Amino acid sequence: MENLKKKESFLRRALLYRMLLFIGTVALIVYFLPRDGKFNYQFSVNKPWKYGQLIATFDFPIYKEEAIVKKEQDSLMKTFQPYYELDKTVEEDALNRLKADYQAGLKDSLLSAEYLRHIDRMLKEIYADGVISTDDMLRLNGDSTASIMVVDDKLANSQPTNRLHTVKKAYESMLASADSLHLNVDILRQCALNEYINPNLTFDSLRTETAQNEMLSNYSWANGVVVSGQKIIDRGDLVTPETYNILESLRKESIKRSESVGQTRLMLGGQVLFVGILILCFMLYLDLFRKDYYQHRGSLSLQFALIVFFSVITSLMVANNFSNVYIIPYAMLPIIIRVFLDSRTAFLTHTIMVLLCSVSLRFPHEFILTQLTAGLVAIFSLRELSQRSQIFRTAIWVTLTYATTYFAFELMTESGLANDFSKLNVRMYTYFIINGILLLFTYPLLFLLEKTFGFTSNVTLVELSNINNDLLRQMSETVPGTFQHSMQVANLAAEAAIRIGAKSQLVRTGALYHDIGKMENPAFFTENQSGNVNPHKNLSYEQSARVVIGHVTDGLKLADKYNLPKVIKDFISTHHGRGKTKYFYISWKNEHPGEEPNEELFTYPGPNPFTKEQAILMMADAVEAASRSLPEYTEESIGALVDKIVDSQVTEGYFKECPITFKDIATVKSVFKEKLKIAYHTRVSYPELKK
Repeated sequence: MENLKKKESFLRRALLYRMLLFIGTVALIVYFLPRDGKFNYQFSVNKPWKYGQLIATFDFPIYKEEAIVKKEQDSLMKTFQPYYELDKTVEEDALNRLKADYQAGLKDSLLSAEYLRHIDRMLKEIYADGVISTDDMLRLNGDSTASIMVVDDKLANSQPTNRLHTVKKAYESMLASADSLHLNVDILRQCALNEYINPNLTFDSLRTETAQNEMLSNYSWANGVVVSGQKIIDRGDLVTPETYNILESLRKESIKRSESVGQTRLMLGGQVLFVGILILCFMLYLDLFRKDYYQHRGSLSLQFALIVFFSVITSLMVANNFSNVYIIPYAMLPIIIRVFLDSRTAFLTHTIMVLLCSVSLRFPHEFILTQLTAGLVAIFSLRELSQRSQIFRTAIWVTLTYATTYFAFELMTESGLANDFSKLNVRMYTYFIINGILLLFTYPLLFLLEKTFGFTSNVTLVELSNINNDLLRQMSETVPGTFQHSMQVANLAAEAAIRIGAKSQLVRTGALYHDIGKMENPAFFTENQSGNVNPHKNLSYEQSARVVIGHVTDGLKLADKYNLPKVIKDFISTHHGRGKTKYFYISWKNEHPGEEPNEELFTYPGPNPFTKEQAILMMADAVEAASRSLPEYTEESIGALVDKIVDSQVTEGYFKECPITFKDIATVKSVFKEKLKIAYHTRVSYPELKK
C-alpha cells in the first residue's frame, strides 16, 4: 500500500513537471515572437532586393524622409510665434512705487524733476515693448524666433523679438538714453532703477502648444500614394533611395494596422494556438515512441531548452532586424540530440524547432526547405561522435548542403539566372559559411550540456576508455587478472552490441570499469590469486560472500571518488543484478542439508539490468569468467557453456526489466561463441630445425 502511494505521488509530480514545462515553453516562445506581423523584410539602400516580387496589398501614403520632414518642420518653426500673456499690473505697480519713492526721499537724490520725467517716460516705453525673463529670451534666440504673439485680454498682437527687453537690457537702455539727453548717469545709478523693472510678459505654454499642434497637424507628411496592386520591387532590383522610402512607408503603415487592440489579441491567440499544438504533438510523440526520454527529466529538459533557445534567438534577430537568421547554426540542435539520444528523436525535434522559428519569418518556405535538409545531413554525417574532426567534417557537409539547397531554390525561382549568374545572392552564401563556422562550437557546448543535464557523450566515453587514465592504469597494476578479464569482457560486449544495434562504445566503457571494486581486496578473487594462496580458506561462506559482494559497493565508492558518470555506475551495480554468489551459496547448502540460508547474505544488491547494454555486459561477464574453467576448448564445449549460462540468466528473470528481445539474446550468444572460439583456438606448433 505504501509503495502504491509513493508511485502515485511520483506520477503526480511527473505530470505537474510536464505541465509546467509545456506552459513555460509555450509562454517563452510566444512572448518573444514578433507581433508587428506584416513586415519582416531586411533591406538597405543600393543593395539588391533578396526577396520575391513585392506587390502592395492596400493603399498607403509615401512618407517623406526624416531629414526632409525635419528640415521642413524646422522651417515652419522659424515662422511660428509663441504666445506670451501681458500683465498690465506690473507696469502700474512699478510707476506707483516710483512716485511713492520720489515723495519719500528720492527727490532729494535727483537734481531736478527732469530726471523723474525721464525715468517715467522710459519705463512706459520699456513696458510697452515688453519685458521677459532672461531664460525666455535665451530660448527665443536659440529657436531663432523672429516674433511673438502678445495676448492682451482677448486680443493677440505680434511683437518682434528684437524689441523685447530683459531686466538687464532695459536698465542699460535707460542709462544710455539719459546720456544722450545730457543727464548725469551716476545720479540715475543711485536710484536703483532695476527695482522698477520686472517681466510683464509670461510664457503661455497652453496656447503655444495648441497653436503648434494645429500648425503641425496641417503639415503634409506624405508626398505621394501607392495604390493596392501596384508593384513595389522585384527580386534582384537595387533598392534606390526612392524605393527605400516606399518600403519604409509600407513598414510604418503595416505596423499601424497591426497595433489595434483587437488585431493584437487575435495575433497573440493564433501564436499561442500554433505553438501549443506543435509542442503538444512533440510531447505525444515522446510519450508514444520514446517513453524513456519522456520520463527522464534530463532528456525532456534538454530538448525543450534547445527548442526554446533557437526560437527565441530567431525572434529577437527578426524583431531587431539584426543580420540574417541563416547565420544561426540550427543544425547544432539535431547534432546534440543525436549525440545524447537518437537519430529519429533528433530529426523530429529539429523539425518542430524549424517550424516554430519559421513563424517569425516573412517567407518561411525556403527557410524550412534549407533547414530540414541541413538537419538530415547533420544527423547522417554524425552517427557516432568520438573525435573532434567529426564535427569539422559535419560542419563542411552542412555548409555545402545549405549552399546547394539554396542554389537549387534560386534556380527554381529566379528568372534569367541561367543567362546571368551575377544575380546570385552572394551574401546568402557568406551567411552559410558563417553558419558552418559557428557550428564548430558544438564540440565545447557538448561538455557544458553533459554537466547541466546529466548526459554522457561518446567523446567522454572514449576518453574514459583510454587505458592510460589514472583509474584504469591503477587497476592494471593492482589487479592485473581482473584488468585482463575486463578487457576480454569489453571486447565481447562491444561486438555483441554492434550486432544488435546497441551502444557499443557505452558497453565497452562500462565493461572496463564494472569490476574496479576488486581493487580493494585483490587476493579474494581467483583471477588475481597466485600459487596456492586462497584467503577464503580462513573465512566462513557468509564472510566470503560478503567480501565478494562488496566489490560492487566498493566499485561504486571508487566511481564517486573519480567522478565517473552515472551511466558507468549503473554498469557496476547491475553486472551481477540480484544474482547470488553461487559458489558459496551452493557450498553452504551442501554442508547444511535440510536448512535454508539467509538469502540476502549471498545476494548481490542489484538492481537487475534495465538497458540492453547492461544486459549484454551481464551475459559477457558471466560467460568470460566461466570460460576460463573449461577443461578443453572445443566448439561443442564453448557452445554448451554459453547456452547454459545465458539461458540460466534468462530463466532466473534477470532481463525482465530491460528492453532486450529473445532475438537479441540469440544474436548475443552466437557472437560470444564466435569470439570465444577464436580466442581459445589452439595455435599450430612451430617445427624445430633438425640437426
